[in-house]
Amino acid sequence: MADGRSWEGSWKVRLYERVRERGYDSLTAFAEARPTASLVALAEELGPDDIAGVQLYNELLAEAERRKQVTRLVRGQLVRELWACLPNGWPAVRDDANRFKVAKALGLWSSLAPITHEKRVEQARAALRATPPPPGWLPRGPDDELLLTLLPDEKV
Repeated sequence: MADGRSWEGSWKVRLYERVRERGYDSLTAFAEARPTASLVALAEELGPDDIAGVQLYNELLAEAERRKQVTRLVRGQLVRELWACLPNGWPAVRDDANRFKVAKALGLWSSLAPITHEKRVEQARAALRATPPPPGWLPRGPDDELLLTLLPDEKV
């Protein structure tokens, strides 16, 4: 995990140099090639001592805004949180431990939602709680059918 050196120097230059070194023309392309990896895992892959997950997310959001794909980024971040918190998929049993895991995943996801998407994320969270997905559901990317139903791309 980054130990504070993440913010030293030209971190954006460092970040994008490392992305290009790995053969990607954007941070989005790098992240989408690893749709189930957490932000921390992505940061560690790019630089375990000097890249932080929050830096990645800030730049992913900036790229998504330029491409008008923020909703896709938001769906993708839910995928990452679900894989981190529910690696065996959506729980079949709704006991306290599983409710906590679901709440953690949805809470972490909500905390990263851009202001422009807070209401939509809140509605999607409520829909997932009211009508849980099938047991074992674990989306593999932002284009998952259920995710597209919960958070469809906006018409531009």
